[in-house]
Amino acid sequence: MEFMISAIEAILENIHDAEEYLIEEDIAKFIEIITTADNIFVTGAGRSGLAAKAFAMRLMHLGLSSYVVGETISPAINAGDCILAISGSGETNTIVTAAKISKKRGAKVLALTSYPESSLGQIADGIIHVKRRTKVEVDDENYLKRQL
Repeated sequence: MEFMISAIEAILENIHDAEEYLIEEDIAKFIEIITTADNIFVTGAGRSGLAAKAFAMRLMHLGLSSYVVGETISPAINAGDCILAISGSGETNTIVTAAKISKKRGAKVLALTSYPESSLGQIADGIIHVKRRTKVEVDDENYLKRQL
C-alpha cells in the first residue's frame, strides 16, 4: 500500500511540474492541427508507442478519425492528415522515418519529445517539449515509482 501511495504522489508531482513548463501556445497549435486534420496518425516505440495507441483510442472516442502507424487497418497518410510522433530522444529511427515520409506526402507532423532540437523536432510543424529525465533522476531510488 505504501508503494502505491508513493507512486500516486509521484504521478501527481509530475502532473504539477508539467503545468509549470508546458507552453500553452504549443498545446493550442497541437489542438488546432489535430482537430482540423482529415485523419490523425500516431506512432511511437516502446512505452511511447503504448501511449500513442491509448491516445489514438481517445481520439476515436471523441469522434475523430485516428490510426496507429503500422497497424493492418491503417490507410496511407496524405495531405490534410497529421501524424503525432512520440519519441523521448527525437532520434528513434522508425519514428523519424515515419515523420519524414508523412511530411513528404503533405501531412502535418507533430512531435512530442524531450529534445526539440532533435531530427524529429527539426521536421515538426508543432512540438510539445516534455521535460527529460536527468541522470540523477534515473539513478534515484524513486525512479521505478515514477514509471508506474
